[in-house]
Amino acid sequence: MPHILRAALSALAMSAVCQVAMASDPIRFGLCYDLTKSYGFITPQVAQAARDYAALINGKGGLSGSMIEITVQDHGNEPQRGIECYERLKRDGVMVFDFMSTPVARAVLPRVMHDGNLMIQAFHGRADAVDGEVFKPVFPLGPTYWGQAANMVSYIKRQAGASFKKTKIAYLYIDYPLGQEPIPVLQELQKREGFEMAMFPYPLPGNDMSSAISQLRRYQPDWIIHWGIGPMNVVAAKELKRNGIPLEKFITVNWINEGDINNIGPEAAKGLKRSSVVIGGGTDHPLLRDIARELYDKGKGNGDRKFLSDSYYYLGLAMYSTLIEGVRLATKDQPAPLTAEKFRKGMESVRKYDANGLMAPLTLTAKDHGGGGKTRIDMWDGSKWVPQTDWFADYTDLVWSTVKQHSAEFAKAGKN
Repeated sequence: MPHILRAALSALAMSAVCQVAMASDPIRFGLCYDLTKSYGFITPQVAQAARDYAALINGKGGLSGSMIEITVQDHGNEPQRGIECYERLKRDGVMVFDFMSTPVARAVLPRVMHDGNLMIQAFHGRADAVDGEVFKPVFPLGPTYWGQAANMVSYIKRQAGASFKKTKIAYLYIDYPLGQEPIPVLQELQKREGFEMAMFPYPLPGNDMSSAISQLRRYQPDWIIHWGIGPMNVVAAKELKRNGIPLEKFITVNWINEGDINNIGPEAAKGLKRSSVVIGGGTDHPLLRDIARELYDKGKGNGDRKFLSDSYYYLGLAMYSTLIEGVRLATKDQPAPLTAEKFRKGMESVRKYDANGLMAPLTLTAKDHGGGGKTRIDMWDGSKWVPQTDWFADYTDLVWSTVKQHSAEFAKAGKN
């Protein structure tokens, strides 16, 4: 009997040890990023923000006894290297992945869905993946390009008032999937609202817009919507000014930061507007103060301190604080270990989360994995970004009709 009792006690002790180990296993995020090619204008800041936020949480004891572990690897914007990164990190126990590259995210998506892991897809990849009923493990946090385009048109409509039907909008864009994606929504909005619109594409790599903007000047638009990334905004702004076109009527997609403004010239960029998904870089915010005090003042930061005032760093904080909120909700009442399914349900429980004012409030559900599609229009005033609107989402019926059309085609093809 003593022998049996000792064996039972030993088994119980082993079980307790296993449970503690499971509870203390790190929660691993895999950032397979393009650090060296096309997306190098944003990925260092986002990765730095993710690591800093994880360090801040870990310094306070982690979440439910688990530390947050961020692994960053380079795929060079090459789909095959992205697949290899995914498989490698999957073997290491990572179950939440972020690729920050549309071609790589599209290449890895079938594997993620087959394996039941989770993919974060903020501002890249498939726009229709906000449809959580079809893309269950994918979370494209924030507005789609379709939603951003719709909100830009809504802002122009507010400014034009009763004369909106006579308004001429020029769509200036990189002639590549990035710039082509909003076109169907813009065309549907043109049919619905009756405004005039003309298209002005420019070729890769986006450093020569002279022909497109020369044609745009002759069109004499009332407003210009621009779709390009980083340096393309610098080229567009400088070329527009050279052609005598005021930047006050120029609205660009969210891919412009304070570095781009400095390259345009802070004073020369006055009046330029953007579709914002986070508050302007350099804005005082409690989370930034915490990170500066707890990490950078103590020499524990994960990169250059100057990026603490960069819009793309703010974007990284918005993304990863939302993910950590999902982890918190998933582990609040659930026993260890954290599984992908528990994590997904935690993410789908996020309600009106805005990281204390860092971004538009996000509400994630089983149907909507994007969070509501809200943006705001900000204007550069020569020294800072100034909000021109509150956070808003407009024409959501049209945006979701487009989402459902594309996600249904994906589902019909049997890829889910």
